[in-house]
Amino acid sequence: MVLVPPPRSVARRALLFLLLLALALALPAWGAGTEGKVGAKPTATGKLYDYYLSGSAADMQPAAPATAQLVLMGGGLDVDEAFRAMIAKAAGGSGGRVDIVVVRASGADGYNDYLLNQLYPAGTTNPVDSVETLVIKSREGADDPALNAIVARADLLFIAGGDQGDYIRQWKGSRLDTTLSGLLARKVPFGGTSAGLAVLGDIDFSAENGTITSEQALANPYDRRETLDRGFLTGLRGLLNTITDAHLVTRDRMGRLFSFLARIVQDSAGALAPTQARGIGLDENTALVVDDGLARVMGGGTAYFVQPQLAPDPIQAKKPLSMRNVRIDRLRAGGASFDLLNWTRSDGAAPYFVDALGGVLTSNPY
Repeated sequence: MVLVPPPRSVARRALLFLLLLALALALPAWGAGTEGKVGAKPTATGKLYDYYLSGSAADMQPAAPATAQLVLMGGGLDVDEAFRAMIAKAAGGSGGRVDIVVVRASGADGYNDYLLNQLYPAGTTNPVDSVETLVIKSREGADDPALNAIVARADLLFIAGGDQGDYIRQWKGSRLDTTLSGLLARKVPFGGTSAGLAVLGDIDFSAENGTITSEQALANPYDRRETLDRGFLTGLRGLLNTITDAHLVTRDRMGRLFSFLARIVQDSAGALAPTQARGIGLDENTALVVDDGLARVMGGGTAYFVQPQLAPDPIQAKKPLSMRNVRIDRLRAGGASFDLLNWTRSDGAAPYFVDALGGVLTSNPY
């Protein structure tokens, strides 16, 4: 039997397929069919932003919640239960209808159909009246009065994934920044996933010089890529002196979270005790629903609450990190809740402790 090689065009198509498959596997996971999906042309488009409306254009104005709620998502698959918790909070438990606003700097309307039509099974009450997505293209867009009027009417605000560097460069100090702070003051439920999560802490990894791996951050906490920002969306209840990170286990980011915390302690020049610096790391397909400072885990992954107990050895540029006795509490859905205000877990279970010595974590942090 003589084997005849495939035609050159077939071989090229097969090679192209394999290359595309490899690229797809290497790219970050999109969220639950929402992040990468484009369902419609923009309702309105322009140089400053694209606007997508799904549902009614009427402003429903449900009663404002009595307490603040935050939903922190770790990227990857979206957590339906967490979105339903946000929507119930926004509706006020009185059968109200809710207008959701999603803000982002790239992408399209991937959340619109998911939030409007897919969260609630047929035959059940759907409290979502509309979903409006704003893809903000520039700082001028973030300052636009019409855009800010839409955001100001939100009953629920969600920051999509993308690049947190875009959010901080374009939104920090803008009119949108002020509008978002106004929503928080009204206790409008507020959430974010992946890059959207990264900007909700009191201190943010800004990624203004690109991302950084755990290996790089542990080897040099003053690497130019380790950029921390303290001026965007601060003061959220339960997140005082806290930095958040997503995709924690999937992308092995615990090491860089240690490095961020060490920087926060040292950069405070004694203003913060080590135990006052706090980190929250969420794996993919995981959400932390925080009601008035009390956090519950939802989804299929794990949440990590990380707190230094001792100051790091003095950090210098190009010197590997050493920081001993870092406390970690690990929680999953259906288990204990976590009080972010007092940094305690409801079940009283003991935490575990991990050291970073010479730029290496001395035991499995997960």
